[in-house]
Amino acid sequence: MRAIRTASAALLVTAAVALSAPAALAGDDPGADPGTGRNITSFGFSVTPRTVAPGGTVTLTSDGCEVSSVTVTSGIFDTVTLTEGRPGTATVDIDAKAGAEYEIAFDCKGERGTTTLTVDHGTAPPPAPVTPHPPQPPHKGVKAGFGGSTGSDALGAAELAAGGVLIAAAAGTAVVLTRRRGRTGGRP
Repeated sequence: MRAIRTASAALLVTAAVALSAPAALAGDDPGADPGTGRNITSFGFSVTPRTVAPGGTVTLTSDGCEVSSVTVTSGIFDTVTLTEGRPGTATVDIDAKAGAEYEIAFDCKGERGTTTLTVDHGTAPPPAPVTPHPPQPPHKGVKAGFGGSTGSDALGAAELAAGGVLIAAAAGTAVVLTRRRGRTGGRP
């Protein structure tokens, strides 16, 4: 009994230390994680890639928010709403300043988490050229039956004989079962 009380007390102390650890790590800024520079929130969020060229596309993700939508805002792309934990994309403004870091804010029911996105010195990739596809000839349909066919797709004499035997066996079995049922008065 004493071991159970001791284990319970140790578990409570461990839980208290674990819950207070993020606040102790944050230092002067109560919301900042010193390892990433992001805010510590009750929900997760990310921007991929973390560096992008002007006009490039980033993928925005969020998970663990208790409401069905998370709003993502920034000064370098239009506001994006992520619904039901699904990722979304945003296109960075073509006139974003190369070499600058921009703040990306994720809002989950009023709780705000931020991260940064760096704009690369490169240029946006040129759009892929559009090449027309040549028209496809119409499909000619399917072949049905085997009458008059002489190729390797035709049924041989062995296949036809085997099919006939199977049909005869099925018919014989049906006759035997019908007669048996007639003798027993419909009882199995």
